[in-house]
Amino acid sequence: MHNPKNITIEDFDYLLPDERVAKYPLVRRDESKLLRYRQGTITEHVFKDVPALLPENSLLIFNETKVVQARLYFKKATGAKIEVFILEPFESDIQSAFQSTGPSLWKCFVGNAKKWKSGSLVMNVDDNITVYAEKVKPEENAYVVRLSWNSNITFSELLMRAGEIPLPPYLKREAEPLDRKRYQTIFAKNDGSVAAPTAGLHFTPEILEAIGTKGIPSEKVTLHVGAGTFKPVIEEKIGNHAMHDEKIVVSLKTLQHLHANAGKRFTPVGTTSVRTLESIYWFGGKIAEQGCRATFDIPQWLPYKEHASLTRKEALKKVIDFLTANNLEQLTGQTRLMIVPGYTYKMADAMFTNFHQPKSTLLLLVSAFIGVRWKKVYQFALEHGFRFLSYGDSCYLIKEK
Repeated sequence: MHNPKNITIEDFDYLLPDERVAKYPLVRRDESKLLRYRQGTITEHVFKDVPALLPENSLLIFNETKVVQARLYFKKATGAKIEVFILEPFESDIQSAFQSTGPSLWKCFVGNAKKWKSGSLVMNVDDNITVYAEKVKPEENAYVVRLSWNSNITFSELLMRAGEIPLPPYLKREAEPLDRKRYQTIFAKNDGSVAAPTAGLHFTPEILEAIGTKGIPSEKVTLHVGAGTFKPVIEEKIGNHAMHDEKIVVSLKTLQHLHANAGKRFTPVGTTSVRTLESIYWFGGKIAEQGCRATFDIPQWLPYKEHASLTRKEALKKVIDFLTANNLEQLTGQTRLMIVPGYTYKMADAMFTNFHQPKSTLLLLVSAFIGVRWKKVYQFALEHGFRFLSYGDSCYLIKEK
């Protein structure tokens, strides 16, 4: 495998007019357009055609992370507005942190931080709930903030009452009531993301039922999407770009099902599901090399340094045996995996994904999957009225042989 660090990000630029960015979702999720790319051929469909387009030997993998209402707005006595944007728990696991009913530490972005030099911020919420925020210390490009509240509700419930949905900055608008439902997949379950796994936004109960009726199985994983997903690549060479880490949770039962169906066409829904599957493969590789010392922490450039000798069935078996030997019911860890041209996919045979920003790591991931033909795909979408980014239309990409 060639060294990917010399790839120039300018080669992954394209002109995206602002009017092509979908500012709002369609009335019906499954009426979005769908571009299918297969063996060099592009065809245009409607998303409700998905059950008919999927081969019977497919296996879909969904990300059931749930977007939390991560924006909290406080006001100082002076009238200054301070935004506290929840990113992730500080020195605590994510599941426990969201179920906490007491004070907890969170890594946060702070908007208008210069106006908050010291002291606590106070927010009065409905039902006489009051939230307090105390800035503890700087942490990388953010802050550690202690949050507390005068109620026995969980932190998850608190955000539901006090927070706002964190829409992507490129939508250039404030969150509205409709976003609470529509910037969320219908299978969202586990609190933890600050951005939606947007390829899943197109699925409806009717589509899932039709897929099941066709006999196509599915599985669910969890990757909590961090704010780093919106971080542009500003370095000339991608080797200088620091990939963000994201938390992953996958049950032993899911891994066993994937292993039993390893011969099917794995079709992850969204780049988050793609990164989860590929990270699981590389964890299997770490186990093969390190045994019980292996940790589920996938570095950014690991696949470009290691020789991949395992089949995906073998890699899954390594992970299953690791969990079983350690009496674990789920795999938990984090990944900073950066998928770029030159990467050889181990788990994904096809994928659903939206249209991504120019010069983004997600566009690099797509290019690694279908090669330089990404330009043909995106040009077709621009010329045929497709809507772009989070609330936009979708692609169904089938890997080049």
